[in-house]
Amino acid sequence: MKRLVAVALGLSALLTTLPAPALAAGKVPTKVGQCVQTTIKEKFSRLEGVPDSGSGIEYANGIIGVSYDIIKPITKAKVGDKITLCLTGLPDDCPPGDDRGKTYSAVDLRTKGTWELPDAEHMCGGA
Repeated sequence: MKRLVAVALGLSALLTTLPAPALAAGKVPTKVGQCVQTTIKEKFSRLEGVPDSGSGIEYANGIIGVSYDIIKPITKAKVGDKITLCLTGLPDDCPPGDDRGKTYSAVDLRTKGTWELPDAEHMCGGA
């Protein structure tokens, strides 16, 4: 339920309703609605060596995002771009030790492009 509420809120509403202390530099957001400042460390295709297999991105704070689709704003982003990264969803009822399935929204502060990606190709408990 929390996940649906967070996604329905939308990224722009999320960014305008958060208090300034919620933006922390270089840390990892741990609560839905929390945002951090980071940069793009690496961009890649979902499958190594297969450029049309989807988008992948790694941020300097260690968070990874992946999609089966090509995300156009990510194609315009560059390594080193400053990013506002917000945790928008947490999975429910995960097996112990399986923490996949968090969802993050990103705003590229250079291009103003936005995207939302999960941190893994499958939700917790999946393949």
